Amino acid sequence: MVTEAPPTPATLAVVQPTGEPAGTVQVGTEFFTAPIKTGLLAQVILAYRANQRAGTASTKTRAAVSGGGKKPWRQKHTGRARAGSIRSPLWRHGGIIFGPHPRDFGYRLPAQMRRAALLEALRAKARDGELTVVTGLTAERPSTKAMAKLAVLQPQDQHRILVVLERLEPAVYRSLRNLAHVELQVAQQLTAYDLLNHQRVVLTQPAWAIVEARCRG
Repeated sequence: MVTEAPPTPATLAVVQPTGEPAGTVQVGTEFFTAPIKTGLLAQVILAYRANQRAGTASTKTRAAVSGGGKKPWRQKHTGRARAGSIRSPLWRHGGIIFGPHPRDFGYRLPAQMRRAALLEALRAKARDGELTVVTGLTAERPSTKAMAKLAVLQPQDQHRILVVLERLEPAVYRSLRNLAHVELQVAQQLTAYDLLNHQRVVLTQPAWAIVEARCRG
């Protein structure tokens, strides 16, 4: 009986904030070889955007518009069309037919789908060379100038960079928040939409471990 050799695990490069190599992290071979489930990503993005909708658009029907309690003119012998109220939808300042009313557009997808979509988004970014794992981002004191000089945070083609941290340390947060091309997120709150909504993604190594554990469930 011939047994197949186990697949060789693939790796992601880890770099220092200055851009120098600092090792690798192992991922499964399917991380790069399996096809991306674009249908799943589309569902998750639609759900995320639907949950962001305020749903506050509101119009008044003829029953809600003030006035119009009196018949404008008598029914017959005026030469004009019959009218029962000046608030008819056919009239200016009248009610709205089938107009929008406040509602909740949100819906919730199963946790298994959200976890799978997060993994798919990570794989898509890694395949396109838009995912960077960095050893860490630290700062003894807030300094936007120092952070702006780091190689991993250099803007490319005016694209925004999503920086994913293990937690928001005050000095790092205050150093990065003034960079116009950088947006911050913590690993526990990272979503597939966050990843796909940015051209480049930079994860610290501790944040990568948290996100990887979330994908496994």
